[in-house]
Amino acid sequence: MASPQLTRAEIEPLLDVWLETEFTFHAVGPVARALSKLTRPEQDFVLDWIRRVASTHITLAFHFAKRAPDLIRRLDPRAIEAWAVQLCDTYDRAGIYAALSVAEQVDGYARTGQAHTEGALFDDIAGVLGNFVRGLSGRTLRVEQGDGIYTDSEKIVLPAITTRLASRDDNFKLAKATVALLWAQTRFGTLRADLTAACAGYPHPDRALRQFNALETLRLTACIARELPGLHRDMERLMGLLGDELAADWQPLVDRLRAADARVEDSLALLDAAYHLPDFRPWCFQGELRPEAVASARAARLEKEKARLRIRLAELLQEHAAGAPRGQETPDKPDIEVTPHDEDGRLDFEITLDGAPLAPPDDVRQLLASVWLDFGEIPPDYLSPAGDGEYDPRLVFDQPEDPDAVWHGTYHEKGAELYPEWDHGRQHYRKNWCVMREKTVPPVHDDFYRETLDKHAGLVKHLRRKFEALRDENRIEKRQTQGDEVDLDALVEALADARDGREMSDRLFVRLHRAERNIAVAFLVDMSGSTKGWINEAEREALIVLCEALELLGDRYAIYGFSGTTRKRCELFRIKTFDEPYGDEVKARISGIRPQEYTRMGFALRHMTKLLNQVEARTRVLVTLSDGRPDDYFDVYRGQYGIEDTRMALLEAARTGIHPFCITLDRDARDYLPHMYGAARYIILDDVRQLPVKVTDIYRRITT
Repeated sequence: MASPQLTRAEIEPLLDVWLETEFTFHAVGPVARALSKLTRPEQDFVLDWIRRVASTHITLAFHFAKRAPDLIRRLDPRAIEAWAVQLCDTYDRAGIYAALSVAEQVDGYARTGQAHTEGALFDDIAGVLGNFVRGLSGRTLRVEQGDGIYTDSEKIVLPAITTRLASRDDNFKLAKATVALLWAQTRFGTLRADLTAACAGYPHPDRALRQFNALETLRLTACIARELPGLHRDMERLMGLLGDELAADWQPLVDRLRAADARVEDSLALLDAAYHLPDFRPWCFQGELRPEAVASARAARLEKEKARLRIRLAELLQEHAAGAPRGQETPDKPDIEVTPHDEDGRLDFEITLDGAPLAPPDDVRQLLASVWLDFGEIPPDYLSPAGDGEYDPRLVFDQPEDPDAVWHGTYHEKGAELYPEWDHGRQHYRKNWCVMREKTVPPVHDDFYRETLDKHAGLVKHLRRKFEALRDENRIEKRQTQGDEVDLDALVEALADARDGREMSDRLFVRLHRAERNIAVAFLVDMSGSTKGWINEAEREALIVLCEALELLGDRYAIYGFSGTTRKRCELFRIKTFDEPYGDEVKARISGIRPQEYTRMGFALRHMTKLLNQVEARTRVLVTLSDGRPDDYFDVYRGQYGIEDTRMALLEAARTGIHPFCITLDRDARDYLPHMYGAARYIILDDVRQLPVKVTDIYRRITT
């Protein structure tokens, strides 16, 4: 049976608690009266959202509560949910006055509510589209939200919401098609032309630019049809849904633009004819051209990329000379040639040095691709290696921002990575909430490494034997066509099949196969202030003992520390990256691990998930070493909020195939770890001195 409708007398006490009317003096009587007239499902929905918004700001929740009873009659609940999330996001980004301004504009939101319900929100699709465009050939482009639909050759700009179609899935496909066409402008030469000069001679340059954009839309759509036929089929379907057709007057221009060898020069040649045609009705996935933005981005890029390429070529020559046979000298003016390959839409380059092939690293390939997109060739002066001292690398290559500048008045989130955080009360993410910077642990070149090996000499020797055995562990593979011994179970089944008149299997042997480990492990070390003393020392000893054992296995591993003070100073400390050898520098960084601030954990787990997913491995493991529950300084992160955010970050990691595990020294951890990690994915150590002994044993168990 459905629950009975709530009365005003039942609703008002709930609002008194959530809106703290004893202190805020909000008049909740009229709100309770309006809510009492709704159906019970409508009441439950609105009351739930009042409580959730109140967890962000009470005044904001009151304004939501006043408007919700009217909205629930006019809008789909998903549209109201989107509006509530927009209120909270605006508060997070710009404060209470900006959020109240959004609340005051609710009538406009109600008029477009259905579009918001079925629209593709930029925040929801940006990650997917960013990955999509990164997988395409050419220059790496960012996907950003802005005031239009265009590309400046560095970034692709999309609106906050794409709403032209009736379903959310179709609106997403429309946004994807738009991204593809804007990418094609950079990939197939549209932005290489001087569009301002090309249109300047016409009576109405703006109209000439729009007609040129139409010509390029025809040409680039044909390019996409050849390179991305599946997406092109979606584009044709979307055009059909929106009635986008090519006017008959434009048909004579199509054949030349759709030819496989059509170039931007062909569109320029046809511009005069197109200018005298009726205005082209823009297709649904067509953006606009902004020559000024393109020129600005190009001007900032050209000299910098020229310097970067020349510096990297000089470094490649030095590496080549160092590996050359003794007596073979590199000429003063080496002959460097670059040959582009554009096969099946994939842009690649081959470098030869005095006729011999030279394998370019990925960053050099990216530079070559970007230069080629700007010029349609690699200019000869770009291939002249830089001389000693010709450029200051600090001015040419991007320098990391000083993470400590946040406390000196220069903090504007520049150079930081932004991560979301799960708000348990709101039951939604706070977008771009945690401001994270990576720092390197200052190395300390002391005797700690040697003293640790002396202190745990017996343990290290024992572990080396165990890990050597683990490395050489063999696996028995049954039911093989050939092998070392007969598989008795398979033989019995085969004989039974033969007796029944069926074909006898030839898979009758067992074979010993040496196990190949394909594991990547990230260790995330708590560097909060509470680790001061014994815990910090035990963590460092455990890492040294573990590294000594891991070097025998050959598993790829990384070590990072984490700490933070509020959401604006979330710090991750590099101790060892996946690609870094375990040498003196890493040992000195382990020795230099020192307690920092507080235990804000969600951002660190999300960043480590990102790093782990960039490593090619069959098994990925994320091990956290901590001494307590998630916590932060004078912040809502204390208590349930921090636990729920950490739990959500762990669930996000698990969804990508990562196996999280926690080793903690907090004796009270049984109150929260099962909820965060699950019953079998953590261990509690009662004695900090057990850490060096236990951590390697735990590692062996969770990776086999």
